[in-house]
Amino acid sequence: MKLLPFVFAFLITTPLLVYAQGAGIEWDTLNKRVLEMQREGQYDRAIVLAKKALEVAEENVGQNHPNVATSLNNLAELYRAKADYDKAEPLYKRALAIMEKALGPDHPNVAPILNNLAGIYYAKADYDKAEPLYKRALAIREKALGPDHPNVATSLNNLAGLYYAKADYDSAEPLLKRSLAIYEKALGSDHPYVATSLNNLAELYRVKADYDKAEPLYKRALAIREKALGPDHPDVATSLNNLAELYRVKADYDKAEPLYKRALAIQEKALGPDHPDVATSLNNLARLYRAKADYDKAEPLYKRALAMREKALGPDHPDVAISLNDLAELYRAKADYDKAEPLYKRALAMREKALGPDHPKVAETLENLAKLYRATKRTTEAEELEKRAAKIKASKK
Repeated sequence: MKLLPFVFAFLITTPLLVYAQGAGIEWDTLNKRVLEMQREGQYDRAIVLAKKALEVAEENVGQNHPNVATSLNNLAELYRAKADYDKAEPLYKRALAIMEKALGPDHPNVAPILNNLAGIYYAKADYDKAEPLYKRALAIREKALGPDHPNVATSLNNLAGLYYAKADYDSAEPLLKRSLAIYEKALGSDHPYVATSLNNLAELYRVKADYDKAEPLYKRALAIREKALGPDHPDVATSLNNLAELYRVKADYDKAEPLYKRALAIQEKALGPDHPDVATSLNNLARLYRAKADYDKAEPLYKRALAMREKALGPDHPDVAISLNDLAELYRAKADYDKAEPLYKRALAMREKALGPDHPKVAETLENLAKLYRATKRTTEAEELEKRAAKIKASKK
């Protein structure tokens, strides 16, 4: 879940545990262990057990029982966590079809699968597919569970994340605040979901340059996660990475660097060296070195992050555009304009296609390419891009 140069934590997906009496004690035991391993970040081991749980459910209750939908959802969750979206999506779709047929389209157990399938589309930057699913999940939950249920907060949080990714911050903020209030009241102030809401609200403030509001929220989220999940959990890495990003944009590099490095070490250990979240941390650490003009350290990190993202997410994903844009920025800083220009152009084309021609990230790339044109005395071309970028920015005010 990711259009931004930091590890983004909006997505809260939902495992399911229902109807244990149908599939039997073995199935129930397997599922509980799967969820424990998922919380611990042991995704590969959990996948083995999740596949076994699916087999047990199919053998005991047939292909179309809600227990089978539960196992499909939970297996899909593990693939999503590993960014293997092509494996996750059909599992979610099959789970959704089973649950809708068995329980009806407005049953509360349909909402988590809608939410999770929307999360796949969100991660792939297919927002037009994600938004109606998030909204349907929210409507089901509000009607079935009441407006103050934690699952309603989850849907509010995820819909806010979608608006955030589309740079619709005014729509995102009230949803995040409502989500946080619900979680704190229902789950207590130290629950990991509270940490996620704190982190996400901090992200909103950071991108709006309201750093004084963002920093204490980041710190509180980090403290909650370290206490609740342990110091080596991937969610702790998310908080470390985002707090480091705040310090980087404030040019407090001495505070940022050790946080980035700790986040990277946690992610490589928990997720494997080729996971997209590892690429994000590499890219962020490279940004730090570029800001310090340590280009020799930055370049190999940018290149490794780019290669990982292309392999894991595909060549046209917005995260690949982030890497292209940032590597181009490095080359522009080094006055290596021949290397920078094609990277900017590819990033611009990808962002226009994925995000639309009027997204702030498109304006960002237009401005960067315009700087290159000015540096190479191509003033007319630069002015055209600057005017287009200014028009995009004006439309967002």
